[in-house]
Amino acid sequence: MHVPFYRHDLGSTELEAIGRVLAQPILTTGEVVDQFERRFAQLMGTRHSLAVTSCTGAMQILLQALDIGPGDEVITTSMTFIATATAIMQAGATPVLVDCERDTGNLDAAKVEKAITPRTRAIVPVHLYGQMCDMRTLRTIADRHNLKIVEDCAHCVEGSRDGIRPGQLSNGACFSFFATKNLTCGEGGAIAFNDDSIARKLRLLRLHGMDKTAADRHREGYTHWDMVSFGWKYNMSNIEAAMLIPQLDRLAAKLEARQRLATRYRERLSTLAGLTLPALRPDTIHAWHLFPVWVPNRDEVMAQLKRREIESVVNYRAIHLTTHLGKTLGHGRGDFPNAEWIGDHTVSLPFYPTMDPAAVDYVCDALKEILG
Repeated sequence: MHVPFYRHDLGSTELEAIGRVLAQPILTTGEVVDQFERRFAQLMGTRHSLAVTSCTGAMQILLQALDIGPGDEVITTSMTFIATATAIMQAGATPVLVDCERDTGNLDAAKVEKAITPRTRAIVPVHLYGQMCDMRTLRTIADRHNLKIVEDCAHCVEGSRDGIRPGQLSNGACFSFFATKNLTCGEGGAIAFNDDSIARKLRLLRLHGMDKTAADRHREGYTHWDMVSFGWKYNMSNIEAAMLIPQLDRLAAKLEARQRLATRYRERLSTLAGLTLPALRPDTIHAWHLFPVWVPNRDEVMAQLKRREIESVVNYRAIHLTTHLGKTLGHGRGDFPNAEWIGDHTVSLPFYPTMDPAAVDYVCDALKEILG
């Protein structure tokens, strides 16, 4: 049996939506993007959302909209994708890394306060794999030290914890619509936020600092536009938005499918010697973006899975051990032992809503055979 790591479920509905965009004169940011932004804000329970080209860009411009930049420090975790740190650097600030929880991989809120200095301006928690961090504790810390919070929600569209959804206890939540995400258009992202005062600033930062879009000029007739601030080229097009809108109606059903698969995996693997499953926190709705396990001899296990035609990936190696970030931030092995242990042992197993339960069983049987 060949088991792919991921398989999308996009099809005729998305093609029809793209076709409707192609029949219109505006392909770039326009009415379809506006429609998606309204729907996504409603889904997240926030007053605003802004569609962009990536979660990386979303985090960068949200930090900038909050006036965080050169000379400022932003606390985040080493157990994440490199973009969490590079977005902070793109904003001009300095990432300050802290260790993660050994049993979940999430940012350890208990370690955050010790990393705060007079230059600290914000915290960027990462809701790893789809399970939210302890946002109530982080909000308390942020309030005590007058800090902003920008959530990296690349894995966590559907998640909640302690009755809190992404964006409700922070200055904004940033999402990824990358090819393998729970909500996808190949490449894309969004910010969900409540602060009316930064809405216009974010829209300017998204598109070169221009006060009119191409859709504005088409709708109103040409009038001169102005560059009123510095900005970037991060605007989503109507084509990507058209792909996303039909998926919003399927999110709940897809989450239920992933929950069933995750339960099957956990039941089959919970007693397997040598294999550790990440802990699940109480009062949490896990978004189940990924299904990772932690195993000894990780690279050999992955090689054995590949020989059985089972695809797997690593999410993630500790980012302070990458060459560039380690050198730039002055870190090395031993600095964040929990992140390093997870980074050395983690493997993400095949996982997607349309996955056949028989494929889950095949993967579990293979792991039992490999681990003896």
